[in-house]
Amino acid sequence: MKEIKVLGGGCRNCKTTAALIEEVAKARNVAIRLEKVEEMADIMSYGVMSTPGVVIDGTVVHAGGVPDRKKVESWL
Repeated sequence: MKEIKVLGGGCRNCKTTAALIEEVAKARNVAIRLEKVEEMADIMSYGVMSTPGVVIDGTVVHAGGVPDRKKVESWL
């Protein structure tokens, strides 16, 4: 199971990113545990200055803007 965190304060782009990850995981039948991280101190602890950020299994894989579907598919 992949541990995925979406970093962001709850803006529309952050919600869209989380929904896209859930959609792609479901379509590919990949088990994930998705967590939304909204506290600024926690977000900055990953070195992310632009949200939304995406962390998979402890590694930052994306920061700033909604990732495209192909990018999300490559993570899963």
